[in-house]
Amino acid sequence: MQIIDGKKLAEIIKDDLVKKIVKLGARPNLAIILVGKRQDSSLYVNLKEKEAKKVGIDTHLYRCPENITEQEILDIIEHLNKDELIDAILLQLPLPKNLNTDKIIKAIDPKKDVDGFHPENLKELTKTCNHENIVPPVFEVVLEMLKSINYRLEGKQVCVVANSDIFGKGLANVLECKQAKVEVIHGDDKNLKNKTSKADILITAVGKPKFIKKDMVKKDAVVIDVGITKEGKKVYGDVDFKDVKNKVGFIAPVPGGVGPMTIAMAFKNTLELYKRRK
Repeated sequence: MQIIDGKKLAEIIKDDLVKKIVKLGARPNLAIILVGKRQDSSLYVNLKEKEAKKVGIDTHLYRCPENITEQEILDIIEHLNKDELIDAILLQLPLPKNLNTDKIIKAIDPKKDVDGFHPENLKELTKTCNHENIVPPVFEVVLEMLKSINYRLEGKQVCVVANSDIFGKGLANVLECKQAKVEVIHGDDKNLKNKTSKADILITAVGKPKFIKKDMVKKDAVVIDVGITKEGKKVYGDVDFKDVKNKVGFIAPVPGGVGPMTIAMAFKNTLELYKRRK
């Protein structure tokens, strides 16, 4: 088994961004909206602010109370959409259950949507294999990780386990554009084990700690763990790392895999959005 080191790859991406931003002679501006006091969300936002400063991106944090109304968030987004200083907007997910996540994402100006999940951006993403538009950071992470191990996707069987249709279908489209054979399944699929154990590449994003065991993976498969769950001070992925480590070929673990790279890719998108606006 070999580890796909997300921290190391993220540093390479951020070093490249620093050089590009220094050449610009100006600093892109990223607005971050954080709702409530979820420990994991606060942790990620603090990390994003800290890392953004290192690469030369200015952040503007809008910290909102748990009981904020939907209209109040929509008003904040409308203000940020019109603010000429702001190049990119990042909505920290998940939102409290009383808020309509899809409606709020839809309110973000597609030209400032750093995560690429606005319906217009997703439509562009699935309409063509020319991925010059903003690609969701986590999709870019998957491609970059596979590239780092010189893995060719053509003809490979990929299984994406995700409870979000937007995530699953969007990622499937990106991978199918690379000639991979992709199957998207929900975490509660009755044939889950049968399907995951046949995949050359297994990508999981269900948010269930140690959910994937060794009898659910193919020998020498590439496993990319996107699911992150925080329990107390410990962070777990969907994959039971200790259980699968002697069976898989490559694994992007949690922590230290997808997380650091997703932040780096969000900064890459921020720079791209800045360049387009200016």
